[in-house]
Amino acid sequence: MNNVHKLTEGAVLLAVFAVLLLISLYVPLLGTVSIFFLALPFIMFAAKNNRMSAIVFLTGGVLLSLIIGSFMALPLVLTFGLTGTVIGIFIRENKGRASSFIAGTLVFLTALLILYAAAVVLFDVNIIQEGIKMMKKSIQASEGMLEGFGQNVDKTVIDQFTAGLKMIETLTPSLFVMTSVICVFIIQLVSFPIAKRFGIQVENWKPFREMSLPKSILWYYLIAILASFLFNPSEGSYWFLALVNIAFMLQIFMVIQGLSLIFFFSHLKGWPKAVPVIAAVFTFLIPFLLYIVRILGIIDLGFDLRQRLGKK
Repeated sequence: MNNVHKLTEGAVLLAVFAVLLLISLYVPLLGTVSIFFLALPFIMFAAKNNRMSAIVFLTGGVLLSLIIGSFMALPLVLTFGLTGTVIGIFIRENKGRASSFIAGTLVFLTALLILYAAAVVLFDVNIIQEGIKMMKKSIQASEGMLEGFGQNVDKTVIDQFTAGLKMIETLTPSLFVMTSVICVFIIQLVSFPIAKRFGIQVENWKPFREMSLPKSILWYYLIAILASFLFNPSEGSYWFLALVNIAFMLQIFMVIQGLSLIFFFSHLKGWPKAVPVIAAVFTFLIPFLLYIVRILGIIDLGFDLRQRLGKK
């Protein structure tokens, strides 16, 4: 009886996955939303069944995707299906929401890197470089159009755009990591409330104001900064790319720590919830505030500013 129920549940969830996959592939606007729900059937099945059953379900999802969308659908099911399966397994084994988030992010990142490498090796298509080339051509076309209308082109602005594109190419590894983090966060955000309605026990996140990174992150940040000054690697070298990407990710961590401190201070003062949210939005819109928030994060980690404020 249990096997019959498992087969029925698996068939229903595969049917749901098939509908979501069809929408994601063939409905342009709605597909950009439904794509984040693709992991939901895998999360729900893996959270209720053992690992072997979850792997069989994932295999069924892969075969179904080949029937529905041929090889076009394979990257979607491998990325979102694998991620959903791992998150579901972590939920079933009660390993905590943070652990499921980290594991899901690592799986999503691995899948992205494999797909990126496969596109380069098998099809000789580098998506990042092609995108940068298109943007460079767009800048050149805009420059030529302005000159054609007799407008003066500010070379400083053009140089800034070019430098920005070069920085994007340099930060490609970090962009992959950030994309994975954001995508898994959205997957959990849309999937967990639905999973809860079907009786799956999902641990709630702690309030953002209580989040504090390990102090070792601060030491890694300082070491990365010192290494960049001491070794000063040549631009384009392996060490240059490694240090730039490590420093970039650690700076993001410091900003997150600083924002958490702002939410904590706002809660401590009893301010409206909209205040820290507005502060977070302006932090990413105004570069000057971004530096201040990063410094707040460094001070909070280095001097236990949160504990001092709480005691006062």
